[in-house]
Amino acid sequence: MTAPDLEARFRAGDPRALARAITLAESGLPAARPLLRAAREIAASRGPGGTVVLGVTGSPGSGKSTLTDALITYLRGQGKRVAVLAVDPSSPYSGGAILGDRIRMLRHHADEGVFVRSLASRGALGGLSAHTMQVLALMEGAGFDWVILETVGVGQSEVDVAAACDHTLLVLTPAGGDGVQAFKAGIMEIADVIAVNKADLPGADRTVRELLAAQGLGRHDEHTWLAPVRRTIAQTGEGIDKIVDAVLAHRAFLGEAGLRERRTHRAEFEVRTLVQDRVLKRARGVSGDLYARVARGELDADTAADALLAEA
Repeated sequence: MTAPDLEARFRAGDPRALARAITLAESGLPAARPLLRAAREIAASRGPGGTVVLGVTGSPGSGKSTLTDALITYLRGQGKRVAVLAVDPSSPYSGGAILGDRIRMLRHHADEGVFVRSLASRGALGGLSAHTMQVLALMEGAGFDWVILETVGVGQSEVDVAAACDHTLLVLTPAGGDGVQAFKAGIMEIADVIAVNKADLPGADRTVRELLAAQGLGRHDEHTWLAPVRRTIAQTGEGIDKIVDAVLAHRAFLGEAGLRERRTHRAEFEVRTLVQDRVLKRARGVSGDLYARVARGELDADTAADALLAEA
């Protein structure tokens, strides 16, 4: 398939062309650039309110994948086209990722209105791959009504997902003190909607009360958005409609100006992430002698870092 043919098929909404475009973007190949330009052009023509880009994050075991699957089912029932980008942690040694928890989403594979893609983090800082933003842009350009980014939910990724998406859904559970951990980590500040999943477990009411009390303690006024706390049982789909309603309420709260501002921050995050990725590649590829000199005490680390940046 030639580059012009691929772009034409992408613009026409061919899912195979989208899959190929994502592969090119994830690999960092120059052939992805015209496709990315086309995607941004299409997305811009739809305006900031076109595609709902929702980030789903939370601690491991909170049921993010099950909840995402339930969101797909509910949104398809509403006639919405849905794309999911699932970012998984990758091995620091082999670079591979275990994508087994995506198997449950395979039940949507015959549905032309659903597109699911897994992406390994490849050791990216914050858990998001350097090319995650480009893949999101391609999904937006493909005309999906909703694009859901599900993160690994560890480390700094909770903060990164807020920079990558229009709205952030934080998934917690009654067990394991998730609510307390959310307070400690500060991720309450980036959550636009909070789901207390597995709400049929003991302690769900207490977790909800703690979350609401914590919100009341923070600095806020009549213009502050306080993330709605909703109970869900993703396994049965209970409460999923309330999550969607809360996301749409936050979208209305932001308005067009607020969405444009978030998109600008997203573009900044994308550019900075790509710069960081290229600098790190340069640092890995530099002669080992530079690091050996630092180890021998012949050169200080600050000078070595300046030298790498100067040559990047």
